Amino acid sequence: MPLNIDNRSIALAIPPLLRLAFRPLFLGGTVFSIIAIIWWLYFWMNPFNWQPYGGPVWWHGHEMLFGFGAAIVVGFLLTAVQSWTGVIGIRGKPLAVLVLMWLSGRLLLAFGSALPDWLIAAGDVSYLLFAAIAMAYPVIKVKQWRNLMFVPILFVFALLNAASHWGVITEQPQLAIQSLHGTIMLFALIISIVGGRVIAAFTANTMGNQRAQPMQWLETVSIASIIFMLVIAFYGFASVPSALLFIVSSIAAIANGWRFLRWGFQHSWTDPMLWSLHLAYAFIPLGFVGLALHSVGLMDNTSAALHSFTVGSIGGMILAMISRVTLGHTGRPLNPHKLVPLAFGFILLAAVLRVVLPAWLPETSQWGIGLAGVLWVAAYGIYVFVYAPMLLTTRADGNPG
Repeated sequence: MPLNIDNRSIALAIPPLLRLAFRPLFLGGTVFSIIAIIWWLYFWMNPFNWQPYGGPVWWHGHEMLFGFGAAIVVGFLLTAVQSWTGVIGIRGKPLAVLVLMWLSGRLLLAFGSALPDWLIAAGDVSYLLFAAIAMAYPVIKVKQWRNLMFVPILFVFALLNAASHWGVITEQPQLAIQSLHGTIMLFALIISIVGGRVIAAFTANTMGNQRAQPMQWLETVSIASIIFMLVIAFYGFASVPSALLFIVSSIAAIANGWRFLRWGFQHSWTDPMLWSLHLAYAFIPLGFVGLALHSVGLMDNTSAALHSFTVGSIGGMILAMISRVTLGHTGRPLNPHKLVPLAFGFILLAAVLRVVLPAWLPETSQWGIGLAGVLWVAAYGIYVFVYAPMLLTTRADGNPG
């Protein structure tokens, strides 16, 4: 976004890390995910008496969603909203406050067991509330109502986080876990919305193929079915009739699979910045297929299906998008480093192992989970190695931002 002379001089006086939200939140979120997965693998392979706030299983799910995932989502949205609206995004000291709020949530959950539970919950939830306000300001200022939908989405994130904390505080483990399941569906909703906007367009612009125009009814069914699945997940997969779970998950799988097939996947193979997006999105319909199979008794539990969303779609889509966004917003051409396609392959293979081995070869579950974790660390380790210098320094083209 062009800056006038005054804004340019102000931006240049701000440390590069705090000039746009993607810089500290992409870096912080990816580094945190590596640390969290390494710690989880250590605990998984060598169980010991570790009782964090909420318990080990809740901590793992919560921190990968609200520690890692929410950092990236907020970093992406608060960067994109500047391009969408033309209003200068959050930067400098306000951005530093937002990042410290995110970091304090991670520290409170990890080391704040001696503090009151309500203080831990309030410290963690406040980050998403602040982010929603920061997102709302530029959208409302220019009356760009099309993008206002991301503000209630961030508020729903905050509400699901609060509900999960409430489940921990009041010793309602089902509420605590079902809130996380609802959050997974909310991530799927965001990926569905953003993916529908950009995947086909990026593919057509890069490869020169004709872009398939969106079919409005298909877009509506795809998004509505995921919203319905969010409600079911929050209510509890085991608490709804199996027929209802089968019908809704099947509709979601078919609708989102159909969208995927219309976006020109066959044109993307020569560009890792494209096939990574397509393949990550494919794990959304695959996850819904897994939930449909569970509803008719062909999968013992929902864990494998949910990890299709968390590792394959969330992990894969985040890695693909932040690799692209980091290059673009640091003034570099969209030519990935030679290690980056390897990272994309690692995260997608991690998803396959995490889903297939526990679901169909349960005797290999320990190895499947362990290898998936190692591949996650390798994939995001490559991102940090390649992109951290870009996030910490000024743009390559000399512009502020």
